[in-house]
Amino acid sequence: MAILELKNIYKTYSPDKEYKGEILDNINLTIEEGEFVAIVGFSGSGKTTLVNLINGLLKPTEGEVLFKGEKVEDTSHERGVIFQNYSLLPWLSVFSNIEMAAKEAFPKESKEEVATKVKNFVEMVGLTHAINKFPKELSGGMRQRVSVARALVMDPEMIIMDEPLGALDALTRGNLQDEILRIWETNKRTALLITNDVDEAVYMADRIIPLKPGPNATLGPEFKVNIERPRDKTTLNDNDEYKKTRNEIIAYLMDLGEEQAATTSDVVYELPDIQPRDYRW
Repeated sequence: MAILELKNIYKTYSPDKEYKGEILDNINLTIEEGEFVAIVGFSGSGKTTLVNLINGLLKPTEGEVLFKGEKVEDTSHERGVIFQNYSLLPWLSVFSNIEMAAKEAFPKESKEEVATKVKNFVEMVGLTHAINKFPKELSGGMRQRVSVARALVMDPEMIIMDEPLGALDALTRGNLQDEILRIWETNKRTALLITNDVDEAVYMADRIIPLKPGPNATLGPEFKVNIERPRDKTTLNDNDEYKKTRNEIIAYLMDLGEEQAATTSDVVYELPDIQPRDYRW
């Protein structure tokens, strides 16, 4: 059963309809319930714009986004978002940042019930010892774990991750990849990961779909990841299926990059005729 559908999505920030596909052009995507899908692409290709269309922060210029068959008109706690920049409120503690999301998702529950939910998810991401600390007192990895807990405490039916691990060091990134996978495998929520890391996509996802470079960015062919779960990161480099899938995706992205370079190498930019002012009196 499809939980998310993107149908003929065009997005532009220009009022001129002639350039209707300036950012995203003819995006079509279907994600089944319980799937883990990754979208990989170049910087500036429109990945965050795509995320904001899915979570309801933006509206498409043309086309429609459907969640469980209903048109997405606004944000919803059914779609939990883990942002790249954490987006924590600096004046609230770990507990309060997560509690705020829980109250929004479960307005009829008592204060005690909400507190229990918050503590359970804080424990799940290993931050019980820091539950009363403020964001400035946390490392980058700890802040991102708060962001993960905040998204999950709302019990979303779909988790949307916008390059959530891109700014972290390799060790913290690897640990959080495993943490997210563990939570996903426990709850079997639908997951969409936006990333520019092919290795991360192959390790975590069921399907990988490249986003071609913009302007007029659109989705490329999908690559299925036929590697059994749970996946062992320490043995992946010896896995023939992993190497095959990874190399195919990298080769495809490299070809896209070369095509993009070829189309822009002949572009001639006309500079304005600017002359220095004469300040002599």
